[in-house]
Amino acid sequence: MKVSQIVGSRAPDSREGRVAQKFLQVYGDREGAGLFSGPGRTEIGGNHTDHQHGRVLCASVDVDILACAAPNGTGTVRMLSEGYPQITVELDDLAPRPEEEGSSAALLRGVAEGIRRRGLPLAGFDACAVSGVLSGSGLSSSAAFEVLVGNIFNHLCCSGALDAVDIARIGQYAENVHFGKPCGLMDQMGSSVGGAVAIDFRDPDDPVVEAVDYDFSASNHALCIIDTRSAHADLTADYAAIPREMGAVAAYFGKKWLRDVAERDFYEAIPALREACGDRAVARAMHFFAEDRRAALEAQALKNRDFAEFLRLVNESGRSSETLLQNIWPVSHPQAQAVNLAIHLGAGILNGRGAIRVHGGGFAGTVQAFVPEDAVEEFRSGMERVFGQGACHILHIRPVGGCRIELA
Repeated sequence: MKVSQIVGSRAPDSREGRVAQKFLQVYGDREGAGLFSGPGRTEIGGNHTDHQHGRVLCASVDVDILACAAPNGTGTVRMLSEGYPQITVELDDLAPRPEEEGSSAALLRGVAEGIRRRGLPLAGFDACAVSGVLSGSGLSSSAAFEVLVGNIFNHLCCSGALDAVDIARIGQYAENVHFGKPCGLMDQMGSSVGGAVAIDFRDPDDPVVEAVDYDFSASNHALCIIDTRSAHADLTADYAAIPREMGAVAAYFGKKWLRDVAERDFYEAIPALREACGDRAVARAMHFFAEDRRAALEAQALKNRDFAEFLRLVNESGRSSETLLQNIWPVSHPQAQAVNLAIHLGAGILNGRGAIRVHGGGFAGTVQAFVPEDAVEEFRSGMERVFGQGACHILHIRPVGGCRIELA
């Protein structure tokens, strides 16, 4: 299909129509074009468990990065995202570049290298993209970008050889090695697989991925993400300290990951662990053991259609993240406590109903709440009075993950 055909098939004021029209203006008409989507994800349960090979519950949501892409017949990828300069990556030079760390160019280069490392062919393409996933929103814009790029390569170069789990793993590689963020695999899996999924990372090379058949729209609760508009800049050290400290506890037992440590052995060793690893590491390990179980219980509650139990567990998870994991404000910037304020202001509005917790990696960014439908407007206005108009986003679980959008 030519880009001009995509333009003709979509309303001019639609996102699809606008991004295809932008491609036409910047790169011209091309054969073999397509529309691609990488959705944001919401972490529902399992806060900071994935990097210790634990269990999580996550879901793709109905905000995404959308792109129009087409082959360009060269060994170069050019990608223009709305509001940003064009990224250019030469496919014959995919080694990590320290000067690119933390950038979209690093993610693009890393995804390309991850695909090449699997022995699959690469070829240049041009793409124009527009994002509905706010950067730093806790909806994982970086994972959405990685999944988007992975799907473009997969369909334009690899004949669909990669499945959703493959693309997620490649995205994690890009983020770890090229972008410089030591994340687990949950973000990429939540974006790539689609719908609500329970994931067990005991064997990260072969994670157990189970779709959770639950219609959130039938719960009479809205999924709200509150953007506190606090920055993630300079917080990499705060994020990195969590897997480092959990890893130190695991190392005490001769293990690499906490999932491989017996919980009874951990509790019996706490006096010695305090000396060896420090109190915060012990507290964070306590969070891991409880949160790992809780993520599985949340998935089971949804399967049992027991939404009240699910909400109880979400609130319990939030308290554990606050008191044990300690990721609702950065130690390096103790005056920046927007997430802390949002959680407690929101809990006051909910007054014992629904659930509220830190969302994603924490320290800054966003808060997640399940709000009774009859309280949504009060909750939204209360949050936006403090954090600004448009800060409270009402989202829906998206049943499809990263994909090429089928055109009629």
